[in-house]
Amino acid sequence: MMARSLVLVFSMFGVSACNAGPEMVSAPVKGFNHTSAEITRFTINGAGGPRIPPNQGGGNEVCCGLLPMQWKPGLRAIIEWDKDPNPYGDVKRDKYGQIDKAALASHSTAYSHHSATVEIPKYAEELCALQVHFLPCDQVRVSTTCYGVGSKNYPDKAYFQVKEPASCSNH
Repeated sequence: MMARSLVLVFSMFGVSACNAGPEMVSAPVKGFNHTSAEITRFTINGAGGPRIPPNQGGGNEVCCGLLPMQWKPGLRAIIEWDKDPNPYGDVKRDKYGQIDKAALASHSTAYSHHSATVEIPKYAEELCALQVHFLPCDQVRVSTTCYGVGSKNYPDKAYFQVKEPASCSNH
């Protein structure tokens, strides 16, 4: 009986300890690819994002990234992504149109893996989505806006005007 009481008391401490930290909220993850490469996969703080074809994005949201309810200066996100620099390269198919596994394996050897730590801009009390923008020269930015791309208040319109240079100085 005494052992059960002690277990109950310690488990209550454990529950209250879990609630002692900052409250976290979940936000859907959305990606935008502003490059000629394909983003084959990405994560933001471990939350997965969808494949994004060249110069596309915004359509598919996945669930969910976690952020503190209250933004604090210095809040950062770790973005990891894999990139196919030749998304329109021919990959051999069999007579039924199925991709040849050996040809796909050969094609995927050109994929590159990237990682960046970026600042998360200040967000208000309402957090709508984590938007990851993949820019030329393996640059990446994060946004937390509630506005859609078509809104006049969308803060990241400039990313859609970025031109991809012929070569990058960071390569």
